Amino acid sequence: MEKLEYEWVKQTRQILLDQCRELNEDDFTKEFEFGFQSIRDSLVHVAGCYHAWLGSFVLSETSSPLFTKEAINNMKIDDIQRYFQQADVYVESVFEQSTNKFDEFIEKEPSWKAGSGFVRKTPHQLLIHSITHESHHKGQIVAMLRLLGHIPKNIDILGLPEKEFAK
Repeated sequence: MEKLEYEWVKQTRQILLDQCRELNEDDFTKEFEFGFQSIRDSLVHVAGCYHAWLGSFVLSETSSPLFTKEAINNMKIDDIQRYFQQADVYVESVFEQSTNKFDEFIEKEPSWKAGSGFVRKTPHQLLIHSITHESHHKGQIVAMLRLLGHIPKNIDILGLPEKEFAK
């Protein structure tokens, strides 16, 4: 995994966030019977994964990386955008701090899951997990958009302009 590859993830995420910014409140918060219920809740859940596994577990920069349901219910798209921006800071820190330790195991109990036991993972595994987790939920959000009658924008990395692939 290279920084350029994560830039592609961020670019496709921004396409989705920009489309979600255009939704009315009812569509943004409409609950479905899959995923994390609504587009808003799914987006917060995706960003939360980066906060939990990278910001908390790998970097130990936060002990309470996740929002309560009450806090999520009050979040707007700008709040979610900021949550993702902080997640991006965590990813950047993992790239910088883990250069020599990218594949060394960290073993500890997740701060947001007290009493759950120890987890043994590498920064590399948790970064890849966070990205694949995001892709999974982005697909669910696209399905939600379709069910709401919207035509989702192309969020496939292959849909990015050619200039985005130059090193």
